[in-house]
Amino acid sequence: MALIELKHIFKTYHIGDMRVPVLKGVSLQIGAGELVALMGSSGSGKSTLMNILGCLDRPTSGEYWLNEKEVGRFSADDRASLRNHSMGFVFQSFNLLPRASALENVIMPLSYSASYISDKEARGRGREMLGRVGLQDRLDHEPSQLSGGQQQRVAIARALINHPPVLFADEPTGNLDSNTSSEVLKMFQQLNREDGITIILVTHDPVVARHARRVIRISDGVIVDEAEEGSGHEPVPSDEVIFSDSGELR
Repeated sequence: MALIELKHIFKTYHIGDMRVPVLKGVSLQIGAGELVALMGSSGSGKSTLMNILGCLDRPTSGEYWLNEKEVGRFSADDRASLRNHSMGFVFQSFNLLPRASALENVIMPLSYSASYISDKEARGRGREMLGRVGLQDRLDHEPSQLSGGQQQRVAIARALINHPPVLFADEPTGNLDSNTSSEVLKMFQQLNREDGITIILVTHDPVVARHARRVIRISDGVIVDEAEEGSGHEPVPSDEVIFSDSGELR
């Protein structure tokens, strides 16, 4: 059974009297525990598709099934609740609060959880997540005191704080150098392998896409190609990510 299934998804925006079709009948399935790259150039429709998958927007027509529930027509409140409990998001720009510590940034989503959690428990969970990404000694550092790669790792820890089964990463290495990008992408591979998190990487970069086990290419609002391991697409080996006490890759 697919975790995610899209059936004939269309998305059209209206600008004045103009109709601007962006998605033109997208159908796809993503199984639980997959690491998928959604790849396309600027204007291809990949960001619109991610917004629908992440319940940030609704399709004009078609069906979106997530974990056997048709969520495409959920109300705004129901979509917000679903995002908070079942999805994590990592963006190119990190989106960290500049005057908050790494720990405070990580535990922020817990404030919006419907389930009560004490401050002590929240901070304990936050320390655990920062330890997972190699930043156990950066708990009290503000974003300005962290490198770009460290800031992105804080953002990843924040995205995982509610233990979501699905993680969306939208151009997650766009502001990082090549070495740090490789480090972050190997971290995604490790999280996928060890925790079974379904990860969807949205990218225009074939180097980033090669870290996935499956690549879905979109162009002009339609899926034009798919490739999986063993069918000509060679994923980058998912070597274990090991961090030193300073938080750097070794």
